[in-house]
Amino acid sequence: MTYCVGILVRDGLVMVADTRTNAGVDNIATFRKLHLFETPGERIVTLATAGNLSCSQSVLSLLAEGIENPETGELETLLTVTSMFKAAQLVGRAIRHVYATDGVEMEKRQMSFEVTMLLGGQIGPAPMRLYQIYSAGNAIEATLDTPFLQIGEPKYGKPILDRAISHGTSLVEALKLGLISMDSTLKSNLGVGLPIDIVVAKRDALKAGVTYRIQEDEPYFRDLRERWSAALRAAHQAIPHPPYVEDAL
Repeated sequence: MTYCVGILVRDGLVMVADTRTNAGVDNIATFRKLHLFETPGERIVTLATAGNLSCSQSVLSLLAEGIENPETGELETLLTVTSMFKAAQLVGRAIRHVYATDGVEMEKRQMSFEVTMLLGGQIGPAPMRLYQIYSAGNAIEATLDTPFLQIGEPKYGKPILDRAISHGTSLVEALKLGLISMDSTLKSNLGVGLPIDIVVAKRDALKAGVTYRIQEDEPYFRDLRERWSAALRAAHQAIPHPPYVEDAL
């Protein structure tokens, strides 16, 4: 299982992803799921992956080698496309290409072709954008009303984002909320695990401001987890009891 979240606010982009993959309780491994494609001063593109590991790795390899543009015949990569929309289209084409190569045989063997990706970043002076790309190669885009997207196991981390994230949230608060969202998922799902990879980019900087991996013994994340748990306990204890149970319990 996986949990990745992208948050696009007024000041920039936050991408957070875990690294755990498993094919059973006794076969747990760590693989990077958050990838950075960057030419400082020109572009920053980040890609987070969820789903079948072999499918994700094939898509990433294809994106690194390049995919032929059907209109020009030239090879395109995430470092050469001219817009984030075209980058999303490129990732979609890569997913469809891998499905055409491997998907049918996988399905014959009762293996599901599952791959979803988060693509975020900025190319040149165009707006910073964030997309979620599905197994069919189609995509949706984050908006002012929905400034975050999730892939993998979203349900445990979604409530905090629904309540707290808006387009006007500061970049550092967006990172903090992304980490709390990740902690909520770690707490409830053993299929999601440390280390956690982070990329933070300011709008118009055209480079990553933060690239960081949180390990098991990272002091800040451990403190964040403890403080969030304590805050939740204090919050529910401060809420008055329901008036309709006072005499019954």
